[in-house]
Amino acid sequence: MQRIVIADYGMGNLRSVQKAIEKIGSRAEISDKPEDIASADKLILPGVGGFHDAMIELRHRFLIDPICEHIAEGYPFLGICLGLELLFTRSHEDGLHPGLDIIPGEVVAFCKNQGLKVPHMGWNPLQISAPDCPLFQGIENGDAVYFVHSYYSQPLHNSITAATAAYPTPFTAAIWQDHIYATQFHPEKSQGVGLRILKNFIEKCN
Repeated sequence: MQRIVIADYGMGNLRSVQKAIEKIGSRAEISDKPEDIASADKLILPGVGGFHDAMIELRHRFLIDPICEHIAEGYPFLGICLGLELLFTRSHEDGLHPGLDIIPGEVVAFCKNQGLKVPHMGWNPLQISAPDCPLFQGIENGDAVYFVHSYYSQPLHNSITAATAAYPTPFTAAIWQDHIYATQFHPEKSQGVGLRILKNFIEKCN
């Protein structure tokens, strides 16, 4: 049986992700131990909160190296919301702060002067730009997922954008690069669509 680990760095709705995985008939453990991260067959990095604070926590708990090594060795990885943003080179949240720099690009804020409510919170339809992405098998354009975020990623290479959503202009809602999968939205809060995405990660993403 594959070992699925949810990385605990003190900044995520970890139990919600774990419960969603249990609902689809699988099992995932929550851990902040570097050795558990290093031995995971599949790793999930969820997150809610500030980018810089998250990087401090990851560093304090000695989780950066095992996360990067997990990805470098080709094991499947799923980032959720802040867990997606942390993959990028840097973020403009509360200053300019370096991320894990696994994915080239930046994390930027929604522009409030467009009359938008920030954070962006609620259901938005997906436009899937990588229909062959294993994460989106059985998911159709227009299927809605749940977002809660004030920042979004701008990949240096648009080819890794697997899906977009609009608020009001299109932004990256999911990325896919080799065995790296990540969503700006919360699949664990996205009801049937989100459960299907999590099931795809567990069963089809290698």
